[in-house]
Order: sequence, then C-alpha cells, then structure tokens
Amino acid sequence: MDRGDFWVFGYGSLMWNPGFPFEERRHATLPGFHRRFCIRSTIYRGTPEQPGLVLGVDAGGECQGMAFRVAAAQREAVLTYLYDRELPNKVYTPTWVSVLIDGVLTEALTFVVKRDHRQFTCLSEDEMSSIIASSSGANGSNFEYLENTVRALHELGVPDPDLDLLHQRVCALRSTGEKQSAAKTAAD
Repeated sequence: MDRGDFWVFGYGSLMWNPGFPFEERRHATLPGFHRRFCIRSTIYRGTPEQPGLVLGVDAGGECQGMAFRVAAAQREAVLTYLYDRELPNKVYTPTWVSVLIDGVLTEALTFVVKRDHRQFTCLSEDEMSSIIASSSGANGSNFEYLENTVRALHELGVPDPDLDLLHQRVCALRSTGEKQSAAKTAAD
C-alpha cells in the first residue's frame, strides 16, 4: 500500500466518535462482513465483574458504516491512535478490506473480531438485551453505545434492522427496570 491518504471503516463507535482528524467521511458498505454485539467489554462498556458488549464485524453478510479519509501527513499518528484505542485486549485483527464508497471498491482499514479470543461471544437476543440494558464502563453505559450507533446509522440513511430491534428490546427492558425501581422506592 502506498503511503498516501487512506480510509478507515467504522461500524460502531468510530462512526459517531472517531477521535482522529480526517479529511472527509462518507457512507460505505463492507461486503462479506456483518456487525454484531459479539465482544465482552470489561473496560469501555462494562467491568470485569459485569462485562458489557461491544460490536465487532465477522465474516458473512454485509455491513453499512462510515469511511473516513485520513491525510497522508496524519497516517502514523492516526494508526497509533487507532491501535491504542481498538487493541487494548487484542480482540480485533486490524484488516485492510475492500469497501464500497459511491459504488467504487476502495481499500480501508477496519478491525475484525478474533473468533478465538476469550472475549468473543455468541449470545441470544435476550442475553444481549439484558447485558446492554444494565452494563456500563469507563466510557459510559452500554445502552448509550447502542443508542449512538443506531442514531449514526439512521443519520446515514442506512438503518440496521437487527440493531433497531435490539434497541427496542433494550428500551423496553430499561423501562420495565425503571418502573420496578420506582415502585420499590415508593414501597420503602
């Protein structure tokens, strides 16, 4: 790969909180991968005692997201930042993939989940909903992470039906939990 400008593909928090300088951002499609809450988070959205969940991309399907073009002059600083941010537990493999931007295949860096990593998990919708509704970590609540990701996809005009359904389930759980907490407080 040449040492010029490059693209970064975000499918989760990078879409709404990139944290690095970029020249432009564009809607992009990552063919051959899908987005899923499949990584136990013990730092950013959970704790070792109560892990949360964060998104990963894994083989199969298609994933809509955001591509960021980074200037060549920022290359080393942005790569260092991304590796520090995304790889504290080495649950991802930094991978150069082909994304579609305006119908043109373009090489971009993204972070693909390692299925053999101890934090990788395959959970039911009920299990995911329960964890996301109740977990939080150093970067805030797991619900906020889900909500910001759903909002970013809607703003792009490419809602993810699976994430929308998960968001509805988590909202219902949180509403039920708040009502139960209020009832308990009133009874005390």
